[in-house]
Amino acid sequence: QISLVESGGGSVQAGGSLRLSCLASGYTGRRSYMAWFRQAPGKEREGVAAIDSDGWTVYADSVEGRFTISKDNVKNILYLQMNSLKPEDTAIYYCAADSRRGLPLISYYQNWGQGTQVTVSS
Repeated sequence: QISLVESGGGSVQAGGSLRLSCLASGYTGRRSYMAWFRQAPGKEREGVAAIDSDGWTVYADSVEGRFTISKDNVKNILYLQMNSLKPEDTAIYYCAADSRRGLPLISYYQNWGQGTQVTVSS
Protein backbone atom coordinates (compact mmCIF):
# COMPACT_ATOMS: atom_id res chain seq x y z
CA GLN A 1 0.00 0.00 0.00
CA ILE A 2 1.42 3.34 -1.07
CA SER A 3 0.85 6.40 1.09
CA LEU A 4 0.79 9.77 -0.68
CA VAL A 5 0.79 13.13 1.09
CA GLU A 6 0.56 16.36 -0.88
CA SER A 7 1.72 19.79 0.23
CA GLY A 8 2.49 23.19 -1.25
CA GLY A 9 -0.93 24.42 -2.21
CA GLY A 10 -2.07 27.95 -1.50
CA SER A 11 -3.44 31.18 -2.92
CA VAL A 12 -1.64 33.22 -5.55
CA GLN A 13 -2.46 35.90 -8.06
CA ALA A 14 -2.61 35.21 -11.76
CA GLY A 15 0.86 34.98 -13.24
CA GLY A 16 2.34 33.65 -10.02
CA SER A 17 3.97 30.31 -9.26
CA LEU A 18 3.56 27.44 -6.83
CA ARG A 19 5.36 24.15 -6.34
CA LEU A 20 3.40 21.16 -5.14
CA SER A 21 5.07 18.21 -3.46
CA CYS A 22 3.88 14.67 -2.90
CA LEU A 23 5.72 12.46 -0.45
CA ALA A 24 5.36 8.79 -1.33
CA SER A 25 6.00 5.97 1.11
CA GLY A 26 5.39 2.25 1.33
CA TYR A 27 6.29 1.36 -2.25
CA THR A 28 9.08 -1.13 -2.88
CA GLY A 29 8.61 -1.94 -6.56
CA ARG A 30 11.12 -1.03 -9.23
CA ARG A 31 8.67 0.56 -11.61
CA SER A 32 6.24 3.30 -10.71
CA TYR A 33 3.87 5.54 -12.55
CA MET A 34 2.90 8.79 -10.90
CA ALA A 35 0.72 11.71 -11.85
CA TRP A 36 -0.97 14.90 -10.78
CA PHE A 37 -4.69 15.35 -11.22
CA ARG A 38 -6.95 18.24 -10.37
CA GLN A 39 -10.63 18.78 -9.75
CA ALA A 40 -12.34 22.13 -9.86
CA PRO A 41 -15.77 22.72 -8.28
CA GLY A 42 -18.50 21.26 -10.44
CA LYS A 43 -16.05 19.65 -12.84
CA GLU A 44 -14.69 16.18 -13.35
CA ARG A 45 -11.21 15.26 -12.20
CA GLU A 46 -8.67 15.72 -14.97
CA GLY A 47 -5.12 14.56 -15.49
CA VAL A 48 -2.55 17.34 -15.42
CA ALA A 49 0.85 15.66 -15.78
CA ALA A 50 2.38 12.22 -15.42
CA ILE A 51 5.84 10.70 -15.12
CA ASP A 52 7.17 7.15 -15.21
CA SER A 53 10.22 5.45 -13.68
CA ASP A 54 12.35 6.35 -16.71
CA GLY A 55 11.50 10.03 -16.42
CA TRP A 56 9.18 10.07 -19.40
CA THR A 57 6.60 12.85 -18.93
CA VAL A 58 3.32 13.91 -20.47
CA TYR A 59 1.16 16.99 -19.92
CA ALA A 60 -2.39 18.06 -20.51
CA ASP A 61 -2.65 20.62 -23.30
CA SER A 62 -3.99 23.19 -20.84
CA VAL A 63 -0.76 23.21 -18.80
CA GLU A 64 1.88 22.36 -21.42
CA GLY A 65 4.72 24.87 -21.21
CA ARG A 66 3.62 26.22 -17.83
CA PHE A 67 3.80 23.19 -15.53
CA THR A 68 6.70 20.81 -14.95
CA ILE A 69 6.45 17.43 -13.28
CA SER A 70 9.55 15.88 -11.73
CA LYS A 71 10.51 13.28 -9.21
CA ASP A 72 13.25 12.88 -6.62
CA ASN A 73 13.82 9.12 -6.56
CA VAL A 74 16.04 9.27 -3.47
CA LYS A 75 13.56 11.18 -1.33
CA ASN A 76 10.52 9.61 -3.03
CA ILE A 77 8.95 13.00 -3.64
CA LEU A 78 6.91 13.95 -6.69
CA TYR A 79 6.82 17.63 -7.64
CA LEU A 80 4.68 19.85 -9.79
CA GLN A 81 6.16 23.25 -10.57
CA MET A 82 3.37 25.54 -11.71
CA ASN A 83 4.26 28.83 -13.41
CA SER A 84 2.17 31.50 -15.10
CA LEU A 85 -0.84 30.39 -13.12
CA LYS A 86 -4.30 31.30 -14.36
CA PRO A 87 -7.62 31.54 -12.51
CA GLU A 88 -8.78 28.44 -14.41
CA ASP A 89 -5.99 26.47 -12.68
CA THR A 90 -7.92 26.83 -9.41
CA ALA A 91 -8.70 23.32 -8.15
CA ILE A 92 -7.82 20.67 -5.62
CA TYR A 93 -4.68 18.95 -6.85
CA TYR A 94 -4.16 15.25 -6.19
CA CYS A 95 -1.11 13.04 -6.41
CA ALA A 96 -1.62 9.52 -7.76
CA ALA A 97 0.61 6.46 -8.10
CA ASP A 98 0.51 2.90 -9.35
CA SER A 99 2.94 0.11 -10.16
CA ARG A 100 1.03 -0.76 -13.34
CA ARG A 101 1.33 1.01 -16.65
CA GLY A 102 -1.86 2.60 -17.92
CA LEU A 103 -3.04 5.61 -19.86
CA PRO A 104 -1.06 8.22 -17.89
CA LEU A 105 -3.63 11.01 -17.66
CA ILE A 106 -6.57 8.71 -17.05
CA SER A 107 -7.43 8.03 -13.41
CA TYR A 108 -6.66 4.30 -13.35
CA TYR A 109 -4.26 4.77 -10.42
CA GLN A 110 -5.00 2.79 -7.27
CA ASN A 111 -3.26 5.11 -4.82
CA TRP A 112 -4.31 8.70 -4.19
CA GLY A 113 -3.40 11.48 -1.82
CA GLN A 114 -5.88 13.63 0.04
CA GLY A 115 -5.35 16.65 -2.17
CA THR A 116 -4.11 20.20 -1.75
CA GLN A 117 -6.04 23.34 -2.67
CA VAL A 118 -4.67 25.76 -5.25
CA THR A 119 -6.49 29.06 -5.69
CA VAL A 120 -5.51 31.57 -8.37
CA SER A 121 -7.10 35.01 -8.25
CA SER A 122 -7.33 37.43 -11.16
